[in-house]
Amino acid sequence: MIIGGHSIIYSTRPDADRAFLRDVLELPHVDVGGGWLIFGLPPAEVAVHPSSKNDVHEFYLMCDDVDALTAEMKKRNIACSPVQNQGWGLLTQVTLPGGGKLGIYQPRHARPKAIDTGKAKKKTAKRATKRKKPPRAALKRTRRRAANR
Repeated sequence: MIIGGHSIIYSTRPDADRAFLRDVLELPHVDVGGGWLIFGLPPAEVAVHPSSKNDVHEFYLMCDDVDALTAEMKKRNIACSPVQNQGWGLLTQVTLPGGGKLGIYQPRHARPKAIDTGKAKKKTAKRATKRKKPPRAALKRTRRRAANR
């Protein structure tokens, strides 16, 4: 049913932020035309938190070592906020070239198993090639014709 997620980062300087994702974070990407890049992400997760209003969404990337990430960003002169221990993870915010902030954290919470979209594709392909059985009446006609020959 679900084969992935699509997140959007709005930016006043989208070309600069796309270059950051492509060149600094080295995310795989496709150009869907006119330099419009869509980036691949590692397996993701989604959580629902209580709120006093709807339609509030946040986007974070996760890393395996937030200290190594902030050290690499510092080498590249990319600003990061101080790392904060939130309990559920070690969080920093990277300042994108467009001025926006992107939260990146090292998780300390349990991680769900990623969805295996390969199984869904196999099931769909199997269903598409599976032939329906002909109705019993059609089978009887075919047998009678074969017997009369």
